[in-house]
Amino acid sequence: MTDRSLILAAESTRLGVNLLDYAILTFYFVVVVAIGLLARRAIATSEDFLLSGRSLPAWVTGLAFVSANLGAIEILGMAANGAEYGISTVHFYWIGAVPAMVFLGLVMMPFYYNSRVHSVPEYLRRRYNNATHQFNAWTFAVASVLIAGVNLYALALVIQSLLGWPIWVSIVVSAGFVLAYITLGGLSGAIYNEVLQFFVILAGLIPIVIVGLKEVGGWSGLVRSIEARGAEGEALFSQWGGTAVGNPTNPLGDWIGIVFGLGFVLSFGYWTTNFAEVQRALAAKDFSAAQRTPLIGAYPKIFIPALTIIPGLIALVLVPNLGQGGDNPTYNDAIPQLMGQLLPNGVLGIALTGLLAAFMAGMAANVSAFNTVFTYDIWRPYFRPGRPDAYYLRVGRVATIAGVVIGIGTAFIASGYENIMNYIQLLFSIFNAPLFATFIIGMLWKRTTPWGGFWGLVSGTVAATVAHFAFTGLNIGGWDVWEPWVTIESTQSQNFYGAIIAFVADAVVTVAVSLATTPKPVHELAGLVAGVPNPGAPPKGPRPVWWESPKLLGFTALGITVVLSLIFL
Repeated sequence: MTDRSLILAAESTRLGVNLLDYAILTFYFVVVVAIGLLARRAIATSEDFLLSGRSLPAWVTGLAFVSANLGAIEILGMAANGAEYGISTVHFYWIGAVPAMVFLGLVMMPFYYNSRVHSVPEYLRRRYNNATHQFNAWTFAVASVLIAGVNLYALALVIQSLLGWPIWVSIVVSAGFVLAYITLGGLSGAIYNEVLQFFVILAGLIPIVIVGLKEVGGWSGLVRSIEARGAEGEALFSQWGGTAVGNPTNPLGDWIGIVFGLGFVLSFGYWTTNFAEVQRALAAKDFSAAQRTPLIGAYPKIFIPALTIIPGLIALVLVPNLGQGGDNPTYNDAIPQLMGQLLPNGVLGIALTGLLAAFMAGMAANVSAFNTVFTYDIWRPYFRPGRPDAYYLRVGRVATIAGVVIGIGTAFIASGYENIMNYIQLLFSIFNAPLFATFIIGMLWKRTTPWGGFWGLVSGTVAATVAHFAFTGLNIGGWDVWEPWVTIESTQSQNFYGAIIAFVADAVVTVAVSLATTPKPVHELAGLVAGVPNPGAPPKGPRPVWWESPKLLGFTALGITVVLSLIFL
């Protein structure tokens, strides 16, 4: 399953898009730009542009929180994984997302919101020092545009295969629309469009699931059809089959990598420290709304597997020779092939719009996070401090343009990788895994010192990079610098173990350096560390009614996840 094979299969996946479908697409793009224009009217300061003036209700930020993650990897990648790996793909949701989203809402949002930080790197500056802040700001900026490029490239692949447009035209046109509504409306424009995109995505995927299940005889018919393939088919309906340590046969590797690498380090590292997500919660109108943002987002996240994994399984039954190599459709073609087989014109236009909305949401999330971090954490403190607010508003808009342009370039970098799902998890293991260790230790241990945080973060990032090349070997221009040091067959398992190594390296160095250096005075840690309240924290607002209780929302989401995990064990 490679992106290059998707390009080769483009001719076989062209859809019969007609004037009605194009009209639906055009109407959607007009609405997207219109929302940006309307949001522009409310922008008077840089905080309005970059953090929506911290004024949005919880239901808006909650849906935007999950929509920002519904990008190319979520839709195409998870459907492809559903076709290839089966039910075990739910690990990316029920272990690899929901617990971390609940932890963010209940544990980490109080630190973020009460300290009134504009960004995740700013928290690091205040908790540690400028060196830690700069290192994270630059690495985050790099990661944001790399991930934005992945979404752009995946979008271009779909448009090329569905509509026949050249890949470079697809990239540029898609980037242009994202640029328009973010530049015009700032974060408010992005968030309100993400809410719209959430419902458009549902409207596009739900018909595929309903019609597809009807075609295969319902869920029971789907299970019978796939299990009729023998042991290989039966394995697709087991979450934990083949995860024994030592000789795993599960494509995701053994249970240690899945539980600790994916479920703890990568999951918590992504959802709790990735500013593309945290930014949505920081835009909420008050403390309660900020806490509820990831908790509200957790509920659709629980059930999204039904819209991504199930279509992949349906495609195994309805699409001949799916994933069989050669000129046959690849696993990446699962949803496009189902769209062509099952949906009439009009509904097809809605589904296609849903796909495009998903990819635009993913890119917009990363670009809007990039412009905030660049403006507040790189340009303002280290290049042009003390300028009027209007100046930083202009810088934010210029940074948005720069982020999109760079994203176009990184889209072509992404095209050089065989598998964009493996690529994205590699990026998370390098950039997010060590950052989570630095965050959690600094939040819970007052003795953590500024230089302990800095050297821990640097060491974890380096360790993740070294681990990657230890698993894959290093080849430069056709010259094998070294062979793999450790053999791990599953690429995803390599990423999971790389994340574990990064976390451990960061933690060990952070603790060791902290014990040898001087910590900050306790009064400088107000609102930044557990047990040190901030007397200047903003008011929490009115006490929420019982059904808005963050603890109730969080533990109910965890309970539903546990029940579903047991049902599909």
